[in-house]
Amino acid sequence: MARALNFNPGPAALPLAALERAAREFVEYAGTGMSIMEHSHRGKAYEAVHDEAIALVRELLGVSDAYHVLLLQGGATGQFAMVPMNLLHSGKSADYTLTGSWAKGAFKNAKAVGTVRAAANVEVDGKFVRMPAQAELDLDPNAAYVHITSNETIAGTQWHAYPDVGNVPLVADMSSDIMWRPTDVGRFGAIYAGAQKNLGPSGVTLVIVRKDLVESGRKDIPAIYQYRTHADANSLSNTPPTFAIYMLRNVLAWVKESGGLASAELRNREKANLLYAAIDARPDMYKCPVVPEARSVMNVVFTLPTPELEAEFLEGAKRLNMVGLKGHRSVGGMRASIYNAVPVEWVKTLVGFMADFHKGA
Repeated sequence: MARALNFNPGPAALPLAALERAAREFVEYAGTGMSIMEHSHRGKAYEAVHDEAIALVRELLGVSDAYHVLLLQGGATGQFAMVPMNLLHSGKSADYTLTGSWAKGAFKNAKAVGTVRAAANVEVDGKFVRMPAQAELDLDPNAAYVHITSNETIAGTQWHAYPDVGNVPLVADMSSDIMWRPTDVGRFGAIYAGAQKNLGPSGVTLVIVRKDLVESGRKDIPAIYQYRTHADANSLSNTPPTFAIYMLRNVLAWVKESGGLASAELRNREKANLLYAAIDARPDMYKCPVVPEARSVMNVVFTLPTPELEAEFLEGAKRLNMVGLKGHRSVGGMRASIYNAVPVEWVKTLVGFMADFHKGA
């Protein structure tokens, strides 16, 4: 089988080793006579997978005992609501940095829950090409929390240095760049991420949240939306997405076997450097609209001079079995999502095609 060179933004490429492990265990898991998908989420076979996935999150990110690690449903969009529902108490407000489409979505959902402020907004003429500088942040020292989107998948921008928010809890949507490098979780009050970009398939959402924030969280919301409900039940208060969590376990095991997050960062920077160099070397053909210091290591966006050339580029890439390069419908252009599971070799193939396309245009 010829594997497609998958540059999709999410659901995205998964490590071949994680998929092959699933293929071997799909029909019968660990000699139990049935698939992991058929096991009760209360049974020992699934419980071992569930606990291993959580343990790998803690190990890879260095998550201390001061935090809960939750495996939930609803995607990052669900967390747009659950974060303020739990952490935004009556009489308080929360600060949001507006850095792209996903940050705006989080802000919009939080406004339906309580009082929120835009602590920064870098949108100009409907476009986002940078992240705010520390001096631009209008932070409330009494805010319930400060929310950032660490990587904007659509705009192709990324926080490379997280903002200093003082004693206010920092909450981050890390859906599209979690585990791309080592991260000091201790800087955050909460981190959440949909799995379908860097962690696994769609269907499970990782939430890492400080225990004191959970304990002091609101109780005037339905129990199913309270973090404490899931923390108290080890994320088993209702039936979890068992196969998605199984695949999360497989992917995290692969990350560990591949050298952990330090090695992942080296590979990711190599891929991004190759791709940005190919863009910058041919400014008459390719242009990245993002200011260099805010360019994403995960989602590389660029345009060509005309829509006709962009269509021709996509067709040529398709002939080479490259998929997922069309930019988001709201911004157009191209986007190569080069998450952890995307091999360096795929990026080298893309870079070679870009050079050939430039010569032939």
